[in-house]
Amino acid sequence: MKLIKIANPMVMLLVALSFVACSDNETGKVQAAEKSGEYSTQYSFSTISLDGADLKLEDYKGKVVIVDLWDTWCPPCQMEIPHFIDLYNEYQDKGFVMIGLAFGQEGQQAVEKFVKDFGINYLNGYVNEDVIAKLGRPQGIPTTFVFDQSGNIYKKYTGYRDKSIFESDIKALLSASI
Repeated sequence: MKLIKIANPMVMLLVALSFVACSDNETGKVQAAEKSGEYSTQYSFSTISLDGADLKLEDYKGKVVIVDLWDTWCPPCQMEIPHFIDLYNEYQDKGFVMIGLAFGQEGQQAVEKFVKDFGINYLNGYVNEDVIAKLGRPQGIPTTFVFDQSGNIYKKYTGYRDKSIFESDIKALLSASI
């Protein structure tokens, strides 16, 4: 059997990362929003916030929630955070909740310093086994979930997205509940 030699492993790594970490893969409507009024607990994870308090998706019944899986070393994650700060400032009083969940590969102190240095004003916590069990292992980061008011995934994005994408989702879900 003849083995094929890859010319440059670094080139192959960069090509692979372009498909995974910053994928343009948009999963449209993952699950249609239910109009029954019942809250779905299918995705309702439980984790710990940065201040050590319990953080449960289910606590935000009736609200549009964005959950962003990120980490301190991730440039696309860093690019999205100012968008999330702006969106939180604009829509927090209109039925929107923003939650960031860090993998914390550089440690808890690095996450806390990052949140402070970037002026992140929305709720943050950590990815844990329950988050992975309920939302699945991400194919890259950032991975961002948009949840409707019934706790269903409205959309899922892997890789960087512009603020206008998330704002459009928030507006669509908030106007649907009027």
